[in-house]
Amino acid sequence: MYDPTVARLTYRALLGRRRAAILFVLPALLLVIAGAVRMFAGADDQVASDVLGGFAIATMVPLIGVIAGTGAIGPEIDDGSIVYLLAKPVKRPTIICTKLTVAIAVTMVFSAVPTLIAGLILNGNGQQVAVAYTIAALVASIAYSALFLLLGTVSRHAVVFGLVYALVWEALFGSLVPGARTLSVQQWSLAVAEKAGGSDVITSDVGLTTGTVLLVAVTVVATWYAGRKLRTLKLAGEE
Repeated sequence: MYDPTVARLTYRALLGRRRAAILFVLPALLLVIAGAVRMFAGADDQVASDVLGGFAIATMVPLIGVIAGTGAIGPEIDDGSIVYLLAKPVKRPTIICTKLTVAIAVTMVFSAVPTLIAGLILNGNGQQVAVAYTIAALVASIAYSALFLLLGTVSRHAVVFGLVYALVWEALFGSLVPGARTLSVQQWSLAVAEKAGGSDVITSDVGLTTGTVLLVAVTVVATWYAGRKLRTLKLAGEE
């Protein structure tokens, strides 16, 4: 379910000069914010949790997921170059799984690593805050990548829909409407972080079991459906 050639092409597309520059902006901003907060507020566990939860998990991770998930396949579908890949003797579910693996790896590197570094800067991992939010970023990266890869497969406006979900549903409705929080990858990942941290500074609106089941379900269903949709893309010679 993994093809090295597809992976290499996907990495090249995601880490091109323009897209890579965008990927570096949010992690760099998080580190700048972490340094400034530590300088002016000192090492405070609650402040560290607020920064990592409010910016890293709520904003940075989903936006990077949008860039990596949709960018792994969306541009190829938009410009028609996907037909050359589909003409190769590679199973279409393998193409999806390979692109998902690359998207997950890119999202993890550009979200989980800076989250850990920012947490260490903010409070030196007091009460396991840095590690807990890093784990949240890792599990969220998987679900976001699958979800946004699916969007890139089914819609030519995947980036727009992804940004609406990340910025409107999760960041806006997720903070204002209690019911919306239970349908949020952010809250599901925070449930894992709450268990990993084991302190009162990290909280989630869903339980660990519910959050874990929903994270797995969204990842599996999105991956399966993306593979199914890719099968329906017909080459001119197949019609």
